[in-house]
Amino acid sequence: MRYIFDWKDFECENTTFALKTIEFVNSGLIFNYFPTLSEKQREQFRALESLYQDWNLKINVVSRKDIDQLYLRHVLHSLGIAKIITFKAGTTVLDVGTGGGFPAIPLAILFPEVEFTAIDPIRKKIKVVDEVISQLGLLNIQAVQTRAENMKTQFDFVVSRAVAAMPTFVNWTAARIAPGGFNEMPNGILYLKGGDLREELKEYPEAVIYPLKAYFTEDFFETKVVVYWPVPTG
Repeated sequence: MRYIFDWKDFECENTTFALKTIEFVNSGLIFNYFPTLSEKQREQFRALESLYQDWNLKINVVSRKDIDQLYLRHVLHSLGIAKIITFKAGTTVLDVGTGGGFPAIPLAILFPEVEFTAIDPIRKKIKVVDEVISQLGLLNIQAVQTRAENMKTQFDFVVSRAVAAMPTFVNWTAARIAPGGFNEMPNGILYLKGGDLREELKEYPEAVIYPLKAYFTEDFFETKVVVYWPVPTG
């Protein structure tokens, strides 16, 4: 088995073996919930830990308290969207406020026939996303330094992880969503959120809340949800 990441920086053979073992164990969390991954996808998911550990030493794109729980708090959390919908080939997805590449990069690994665009206004974050995409060999995702309001293209779905309250986020992104769609759900927003959402969702009675504790058993997901808001067709 060939790894995409490079272990030449580690001089101790035992250390190298231990670090590889840790990556197998941590990435195993993903494999437990997504057991039908191809070997290429497994290699890409395994590579995430070393890539983000390395980049976080240069540019802090994942909080220091979370970097040791990357697969739980970032990768698996991102893949919560995949428990709600299986994107069909040819679907286009915009990730708004991607930060270090979440949820776009894990979703791009999982759905290689779906086209992802990850945007963020912060240049250093996009630099990291670009480098991770390149080192993983992902061909179905691009990273762009911009804001949703400046995008001209429309997409089938917009995804994100709690970058703003729902009314603000809808205001930013609704015009970026094409009406209709060909997936099992009409086109719309798939928003990873947490906490009490009654106040910010009161304007959106059509929104559907999917608690992630129904799909993942870890305590981290006890209050985490995916909010699905279909774009109005009228």
